[in-house]
Amino acid sequence: MSEFECKIAQMEALTPYVWRILLEPQVPVAFKAGQYIRVVMGETDKRPFSIANGAQNNGLIELHIGASEHNPWAMQVIDRLKQGDNICLDGPHGKAFLRSEQPKPTILMAGGTGFSYTWSILQTLLTSPLKEPVFLYWGTKTREDMYALEQLQVLATQHAKLSFIPVLEMPDKDWPGRSGLVHQAILDDFISLEPYQVYVAGRFEMAGVARDAFHQQGLLLSNLFGDAFEFI
Repeated sequence: MSEFECKIAQMEALTPYVWRILLEPQVPVAFKAGQYIRVVMGETDKRPFSIANGAQNNGLIELHIGASEHNPWAMQVIDRLKQGDNICLDGPHGKAFLRSEQPKPTILMAGGTGFSYTWSILQTLLTSPLKEPVFLYWGTKTREDMYALEQLQVLATQHAKLSFIPVLEMPDKDWPGRSGLVHQAILDDFISLEPYQVYVAGRFEMAGVARDAFHQQGLLLSNLFGDAFEFI
């Protein structure tokens, strides 16, 4: 783990509050799907964000940053990225990376921009034919917040063992899919989680509630992964 300089290759707004950032390190940076980097804002100020691209694309670092006036911690990072051509990163970090040595049926659960964590894992899994079923549950407040909805729907039609289940907290009247809390959708769909490995990203409160509920529904905690669980 060390600091490295990156060229800011692209910034685009995916929604009014989510930015997609593409960064080019001077040399490829090896990382595992599900790890994160930290944007160096100062000597003692390093802010973590999940790497969104698959581990096979290590010539780039892709970030999805949710930022607004209500989230100055992230907005300051966006402002910093807008100011220059380069940024210093630190990493990679994280123990919640993809375990692929012994494939298991897999559930990926994301809340909001926690999708970036599951997106890295999914893209890595799809580099070869899926041996076991993969279920991606993504929960956002509104349809507008689900910036990769159509892309994921297409992927699910292309891979027989991939299921994508979008869940909205505040659906509009024309929403044809699931609504409510994303972790509850998983509880509703699986009688027992004992055979599965589960990867979780989102707000710490959501991760804590999901951990307890999934464990009660049979999930072995040794098969549960998420950076939040290092802190809660």
